[in-house]
Amino acid sequence: MAATIRDVARASGVHVSTVSRSFSAPHLVNDTTRSRVMAAADALGYRPNRAARALTTGRTLNLGLVVADIANPFFPPLIKAAQAHARSGDYHVFVADADEDPRAEEELIRTLTKQVDGVVLCSPRLSNEVIVRLAADVPFVVVNREVDGLPSVLMDVARGARLAVAHLRALGHTRLAYLGGPSGSWTSRQARAAAGIPVIGPNQPTAQGGADAAEAVVAAGVTGVLAYNDLVALGLVEGLAALGVRVPEDVSVVGVDDILPGRLNRPKLTTVAMPTEAAGRTAVDLLLGAADGPVTLPTAFIVRESTGEAPR
Repeated sequence: MAATIRDVARASGVHVSTVSRSFSAPHLVNDTTRSRVMAAADALGYRPNRAARALTTGRTLNLGLVVADIANPFFPPLIKAAQAHARSGDYHVFVADADEDPRAEEELIRTLTKQVDGVVLCSPRLSNEVIVRLAADVPFVVVNREVDGLPSVLMDVARGARLAVAHLRALGHTRLAYLGGPSGSWTSRQARAAAGIPVIGPNQPTAQGGADAAEAVVAAGVTGVLAYNDLVALGLVEGLAALGVRVPEDVSVVGVDDILPGRLNRPKLTTVAMPTEAAGRTAVDLLLGAADGPVTLPTAFIVRESTGEAPR
């Protein structure tokens, strides 16, 4: 039979209420007593009833994490880092996939807010007005979006875009384009503004979106492209190859994110590396009040094989 809170109280020589506080409000129990309670709980295999704790403390000890597209390799490292960091504070994370659909995103958020103590929105597609309205019910942290009044974790994609353009120009490219992402993307707007080059798009933030844009890239006569993300960049490389256009001999391509497929592809993808794991941990800290926002995390520019000298 599973150990109960009374078993832990007897084993550690304290009152049942002290065991309860050791789990729900550890700052109210002195370190020696709490250590004795935790040792007894571990020895007995006791785990507190989370539902009962929620009724007592008013907290669920659950967090919601909504991502734009869980199939995008950009998100899993962020999710894993957020989950591990939350778990160290005895929180669980519910992950939801909005599938790049703002209506689905809003529905998921409304469902989650009834079950969690806070929500992290990663690259949301909803408008700022809707996000602020939804945040009235539960604390929000937004990743890769600035929303007035809400803490945020931003990745410095603007600096990365400027480094990418400078890199292409140093290689002799004068005809450049930015292959944009979804029209509602904060990241796309930041990169586009920082790059200061003509825009092709908007495009779907997928490999298929990049492949579909290959003809437009060729028609524009550009020799250097900064893509919205690595998936779009990888799709563009494939789409150009199908048209007989070589990368980087004819067109140089730069991505954003530094996902694993970009390192395995041939040519390996030059990219702006995003601090996804740090973003996941920071978002949890902001949500739990362990840090103040907004927080801007640095990006890094990584040169690989998909960029080369401009064709003569």
